[in-house]
Amino acid sequence: MLSVDSIDSVRISGPHDIRRAAEAFNAIALEAGVRAAPAHDIADKRTPVDAEGNILARDVFGWHDEKVWWRNSRIALDSPITSACRFESEPFWVNATGFHTRQPNHYLNAIDLTNFDNRAMTRAAIVVPVHLPFGQIGAVSFNPLDPTVTEMDDLFLERGDAFGVYSRTFIASYVHAMGSVQALPPGSRLSKREVECLRWAAIGKTDLEISMIMSRSRATVRFHIHNASIKLNAVNRSQTVFKAAQLGYISLTT
Repeated sequence: MLSVDSIDSVRISGPHDIRRAAEAFNAIALEAGVRAAPAHDIADKRTPVDAEGNILARDVFGWHDEKVWWRNSRIALDSPITSACRFESEPFWVNATGFHTRQPNHYLNAIDLTNFDNRAMTRAAIVVPVHLPFGQIGAVSFNPLDPTVTEMDDLFLERGDAFGVYSRTFIASYVHAMGSVQALPPGSRLSKREVECLRWAAIGKTDLEISMIMSRSRATVRFHIHNASIKLNAVNRSQTVFKAAQLGYISLTT
């Protein structure tokens, strides 16, 4: 099923190419007996569109009036599927009985599955989270064409990894093609001292404490953190730390 040609078929080279790639992606999903529901940003009510602004979910993937999930303003907060995408980066499948992954993830066990069918708008789904630069999270849900299906373990084991490759290729290239707003000035890079200061700031150290740890003046610490905020286009200390963590300069875990 997975080949270089099939992967390239869902890759988008520019806005003009979106419709063609979406149609190829849709054909792959339908051949497996599922319907794809793509989202380039689970925090955004908008859903992927082609170069003319036509909604792909409706016009290509076949989601019509009975399942207009992209118009549900609460789905980003209320759906257990979107909640799970914040805590998992690999494909999984889910139904009312729980989340099913190749590797255990205890964070998923804490997600409320009450009234699953209505909140997820499906009885079961294979889901691919797509974690993108600057903290953006996309996702593709593969829902059975047969709405009575609740068990997807066999299909997940057979095609889950392939769905993962197709989904990441489609969503990542879509975001790139549509020219998402760049979150950082080009060419910005934090210095060793800036990173060191932010590492201590991330665990709650004050400027005075950081200056004592690093044997530098308090003014020097403030200078490094201020420079980092300018490079990261951050408005305050907290956002500077957060953006540095998003880009892999520091870790927010202790």
